[in-house]
Amino acid sequence: MRKRVFMLTGLLSMSLVFNSCGVMFGGSKYNGTIKVKDKPNAEIFVNGQKLGNGQATSLFSRDQPLVVEVKEEGCPTKTQTFDKSFRTGNFILSVFSWGLVGLAVDLGTGASYKPAHRSNSAIKKISDKDYEFEVDYSECKK
Repeated sequence: MRKRVFMLTGLLSMSLVFNSCGVMFGGSKYNGTIKVKDKPNAEIFVNGQKLGNGQATSLFSRDQPLVVEVKEEGCPTKTQTFDKSFRTGNFILSVFSWGLVGLAVDLGTGASYKPAHRSNSAIKKISDKDYEFEVDYSECKK
């Protein structure tokens, strides 16, 4: 019995120690909805994987830029990269509240980043965990 209590206390302590602000308030992934403006039949690919036509939603890692490829028959392929930016507020809170452990967890899991919605008007922040990406596929005249 005593061994179980000790193990449970240890697991609970580790779960508190190995969290940080970035992980708790956003996580290492976010929900991204990709919309192709005025092209409901355009195929959407991310990292070579087809996600849908016209609009697609999936989980994406925070620590990598989002590279979206849009294709429609009879039109040129368009590739658009949505860059990431540093989550300064969460980073500062992690350092103050969790110290070096919080810093390491945020950087290691990728929770220190977010889509660069302030510098790119095609990215719309819905919440800390939800973003919308709009791809302008005006090259396709169909």
